[in-house]
Amino acid sequence: MRISRWIASAATAAMLVLGASSAQAADKIKIGTEGAYPPFNTITPDGKVEGFDIDITNALCAQMKVECEIVTQDWDGIIPALQAKKFDAIIASMSITEERKKQVLFTNKYYTTPLSVVALKDSDLTSTEPAAMAGKTVGAQASTTQATYAQDVYGKAGAEAKLYPTQEEAITDLTNGRLDAVISDKFVLVDWMKKSSGDCCKMIGDVKGTETQAGIAVRLEDTALRDKLNAAIDAIVADGTYKKIQAKYFDFDIY
Repeated sequence: MRISRWIASAATAAMLVLGASSAQAADKIKIGTEGAYPPFNTITPDGKVEGFDIDITNALCAQMKVECEIVTQDWDGIIPALQAKKFDAIIASMSITEERKKQVLFTNKYYTTPLSVVALKDSDLTSTEPAAMAGKTVGAQASTTQATYAQDVYGKAGAEAKLYPTQEEAITDLTNGRLDAVISDKFVLVDWMKKSSGDCCKMIGDVKGTETQAGIAVRLEDTALRDKLNAAIDAIVADGTYKKIQAKYFDFDIY
């Protein structure tokens, strides 16, 4: 009887430890981001990850009362890394698309943006319409909605679409005169134009019909986490936290 009781006690203790471990795991979430998409996510010279996405991440984690660890990941591999459980959610300005919905589960939006185009200052471009891009070389970040538009719409109109691993590389080639234009999220281009001297380039305008919503991506089976994130998004919008974060980066509403 003593042996049986000892075994039962040991089993009970083990279950308590496992339960505690599970509770601790539930109180910690790993968040994946890119770190190369200012002002939403970028890595500072001292290795710190910062930006709008990061501030939103911290606000959501505080609202959910969980500890969050931020992990950086190259954009091209960010969905496979989520599926491989390198992290639990992606907060990296990912547009909600039907194609991506086949691979990940999205929260509600946390901001909305159209695509826009910037060109060299002496460019004869005055329109973002496909016909205006014939004969031009248009850069975009690969594996994005802007890359799809550059290839499927501008490409069919006679433009050459050139894709880059990061947004920053596309901008660098534009400023160095190796591209005629870059297509990207409007807010990324607005921030870059504001921070740069603006001597090289000009904003051509928004691309009609391209407004998309950015959402947080989780694995398809993680409906509980998706629901918690949705509740947290609603809460930080309602209590004014979202507006305070937005004001750090933009002087207009992006929600």
